[in-house]
Amino acid sequence: MGVFGIIGEDKTSVASSVYYGLYALHHRGQESCGIVVNDAGKFSMHKDTGLVSDVFSGERLASLGQGNMAIGHVRYGTLGTKGRENAEPIVVNHIKGCLAVASAGKLINGDLLKRELEMQGMIFHTTSDAEVISYVITKERLTSTRIEEAVSKAMNKLEGGYCLLLMSRHKIIAARDPHGMHPLCYGKRDNGQYVIASESCALDTVGATMIRELDPGEILVFSDEGITSVRDHCGTKPEALCIFEYIYTARPDSSICDFSVHNARKRAGALLAKAHPVEADVVVGVPDSGLDAALGYAEASGIPYGIGLIKNKYIGRTFIAPGQDVREDKVKIKLNPVSSTVKGKRVVLVDDSIVRGTTCGRIVRLLRAAGATEVHLRSSAPAYLNPCYYGTDIDSKDALIANNHTVEEIAKIAGADTLGYLPCEDVTKICDGAKCSGFCTACFDGKYPSLTPAEYRKQFAKALISETKSESET
Repeated sequence: MGVFGIIGEDKTSVASSVYYGLYALHHRGQESCGIVVNDAGKFSMHKDTGLVSDVFSGERLASLGQGNMAIGHVRYGTLGTKGRENAEPIVVNHIKGCLAVASAGKLINGDLLKRELEMQGMIFHTTSDAEVISYVITKERLTSTRIEEAVSKAMNKLEGGYCLLLMSRHKIIAARDPHGMHPLCYGKRDNGQYVIASESCALDTVGATMIRELDPGEILVFSDEGITSVRDHCGTKPEALCIFEYIYTARPDSSICDFSVHNARKRAGALLAKAHPVEADVVVGVPDSGLDAALGYAEASGIPYGIGLIKNKYIGRTFIAPGQDVREDKVKIKLNPVSSTVKGKRVVLVDDSIVRGTTCGRIVRLLRAAGATEVHLRSSAPAYLNPCYYGTDIDSKDALIANNHTVEEIAKIAGADTLGYLPCEDVTKICDGAKCSGFCTACFDGKYPSLTPAEYRKQFAKALISETKSESET
């Protein structure tokens, strides 16, 4: 999921800027998108399922009117949250005003918060975390003098990996969870507008110069009074940036924690070449996120790099496509081999990761059909063994091929001669030098930075039993 916001002093066609910003973030979500424009406290919104270019025509953008601020969202639907009703941003009207909410990531206690709110009379229309978050903030707003105070109080109750972009009548508020699991940054345009985005590449797209990233736990308030930083939650939990941002999620031209994603992927390829060398004639990367790692593998191994696969640019990312059937259909038409590169050659095929195993077997067969004599499959990520609870549509080990098969078995299933993963102990080395004190590598090693949803529910149940017992004794 990706968020994008813009705020300035003058009324302009801010929806157009958000449109281009969302376009730059489309790799983070392709299921739905939406934009809310604020014109002197009057909110105009449009959202729907589909790509940004499909949802927003020129006429539709113009219908949103002008304003001095706007926020937008691209959605990657996690398990149980797919559908038009879950498109964001969400707009909530309450006694103290109007609030638009866009979120990225996932709460681990969203279901418990929702149940608590329902018991208090709240009615939910979606299955998304954004609606839960909007109600928690709205509830806190009733007893708070400022919206940022309400956001800070709400963050005491939110558990998980999330980034928030909120818009009230007079402010845009950006917030990042205390672990800092997902990136969020801001910059400034020459016309004085401030821009907030999930990745730096979106700032570049609209001509904004990056100022900095939000710190883990930080709340930034943008208003006509300037920018205010609220740091109540900074340093309250260990930093745990999702390492998958460097491996797959982020665009290679983005920078996270002052470290180039492109360079991280090249370094992953170099480490992979050291860990799993092989005699071969050409190194080929799987477009798009495997290309940088393949280049790093080629440079480190001395094996020539070649363009062996061409991607259909009209097909989105198969990893974030909603549903296994859809992912498999997209793989069939997504890639095509370049025979002149692989025919009669021993090929090293570098992919960013092997998660469900949907893609790799199909690609190996394509290369063999194009004349490759050997195919040595390499993953620039370690074996994906554990569910992710912070924003990826994998909540069970059953979907993970590496959790059910040995390396040799997976190579056989994929039709590859050999298979090699980046060693788990090397995964954080790919971004050695990044200004980050810790990473979440739970999908590889099972070391979660927070309680899992099951552990949280168990802890919540114990606390509830203890509270009930205490009340009965009283």
